[in-house]
Amino acid sequence: MEQQEHDIITRMNEKFMRMSKGHKAIAAYISDHYDQAVFMTAAKLGDTVGVSESTVVRFATGLGYDGYPEFQKALESWVTDKLNTVQKIGAKYGNSTQSEILHSVLSADIEKIQDTLVNLDAVAFEAAVDIILEAKTVYLVGVRSCEPLADFLHFYLNMIRGNVVLVKTTSVTEMFEQMIRIGERDAIIGISFPRYSMRTLKAMEFANDRNAKVITITDSIHSPMNLYSSCNLLARSDMVSIVDSLVAPLSVINALVVALCLKQPEEVKRNLETLEDVWNNYQVYLNDEINFIDEEPMLNYSLIRKEEKP
Repeated sequence: MEQQEHDIITRMNEKFMRMSKGHKAIAAYISDHYDQAVFMTAAKLGDTVGVSESTVVRFATGLGYDGYPEFQKALESWVTDKLNTVQKIGAKYGNSTQSEILHSVLSADIEKIQDTLVNLDAVAFEAAVDIILEAKTVYLVGVRSCEPLADFLHFYLNMIRGNVVLVKTTSVTEMFEQMIRIGERDAIIGISFPRYSMRTLKAMEFANDRNAKVITITDSIHSPMNLYSSCNLLARSDMVSIVDSLVAPLSVINALVVALCLKQPEEVKRNLETLEDVWNNYQVYLNDEINFIDEEPMLNYSLIRKEEKP
């Protein structure tokens, strides 16, 4: 077979939208459980996913492989490459001092933010702000390393507007259960970077089928997350160590939050004032945060109040 440019996961992502239902199920399972799938025969993989062995074989050939053995070999090569990441990082930084590593990683993150600033579509950004404000309900999806980004955005969106749903799940079935009421008046924000999550992609496909507005925060125009999105916010996220750099995506999310606040400052102000009243009335922060009054930290507040009583 002629050597192709992309690895096995990239091939699956690029062909996902045109796959049959059974092939999509296989791709989703491999994406989320590649460390198990690599050891499975075609029959075992089919049994696990709920399709026939012949469907698995056709899936492999549909990706451009001569058969399942060649497909499995490509998957094994991809998994081995991922497991060798630590060794590669060791070769790159093995002789560097801790200070040099710090400088190198932070410099790389700065470069990613600068690249994002140059290439982010301003029109798409403005459209995303309007979609978020006009939607009846906003759904947020981010799994694996992208989950903290979804959590962060959910925290601030909840202060800016109501009806924000953070979809938290470990399976596609549970994800659909949480999104069962999504419709044309709603919006979904899917956040995913390599390795792209098939769970996030399926959630976006489901939302698109229900005529909801779809926004994606991802890394490039080649990302499969763009397949179902009408509004693409692109932020660089390269592998610089054993973890993904999410600095640029977080900066884009920060910009979204600021833009949303400036669009409706009075409502945001009212929400924050209401929260402040709640915090004060119920002494929410007195037990788990340090406040400084007259340059003295309020530690052991309850004990101090008891000592003040006659």
